[in-house]
Amino acid sequence: MEKKRYKGIFYIICSAFCFALMNVFVRAAGDLPSIQKSFFRNVVALVSAFIIMRKNQIPFRCRRENFKYLLIRSVCGTMGILCNYYAIDHLVLSDASMLNKMSPFFAVIFSFLILKERIDIPQALCVAGAFLGSLLVIKPTFSNMALAPSLVGLLGGLGAGIAYTYVRKATLNGEKGPLIVCFFSAFSCLVTLPFILFDYEPMTAVQLLSLLGAGMSAAGGQFSITAAYSYAPAREISVYDYSQVIFAAGLGFVIFGQIPDALSWLGYAVICTMAVVMFLYNNRKKE
Repeated sequence: MEKKRYKGIFYIICSAFCFALMNVFVRAAGDLPSIQKSFFRNVVALVSAFIIMRKNQIPFRCRRENFKYLLIRSVCGTMGILCNYYAIDHLVLSDASMLNKMSPFFAVIFSFLILKERIDIPQALCVAGAFLGSLLVIKPTFSNMALAPSLVGLLGGLGAGIAYTYVRKATLNGEKGPLIVCFFSAFSCLVTLPFILFDYEPMTAVQLLSLLGAGMSAAGGQFSITAAYSYAPAREISVYDYSQVIFAAGLGFVIFGQIPDALSWLGYAVICTMAVVMFLYNNRKKE
């Protein structure tokens, strides 16, 4: 059990890095429709999942009782992606990121409501503390937000949180991670394909490479987050998802020359502290 929790922590940190890298590529792709960005993201993930399933001889069918969980995961996950990309295109990046980082918070809540996973007060406080730390990093300015894009961005965080909950639900019922990713990616591609056919925006070679990079990063994030929630409950590992803001700051400095200010460094300290406190508390609880 202890080994599984460590694996869950490792994979959720890997997913945080991959999704931070994905956001860099999405931003580098420039002014393209959100649905088009989402389609290319999911095509790469679909091909990756297909190859892994063939290599590991995983059947291309789910258990009958898990179909509804995979469908809910796919609907909510697709909604989360589209809403997140829409928010990135219509809000300043920091505000869009803040709204999307509500997903771990929602994952803990829905794990309690749907999976009946008990949340201890210290665990809840650590998640809340990490969320407050992320606010210090991205410094959202709600007064300057447009109402509609803000609500859409928040809806994206909600959708992702519900999706992660049903990822764990399906894996607890014996479903393989690559099949979950393949099902979700295929569903998202089918939903967005009609929009691509009728409203395709021509791309430069740099934009195409950026979207392929975003797709590869997203695939890595999807496999990692699926593995993470299969090994441990959200209440124990979701706090580590906030490491994405630290990875984003590092990538922003290296690629875009962005230097975090004092509040951002304070936010990093709060996030790291919450992760350490959560780790120590879970260890003490196990003992």
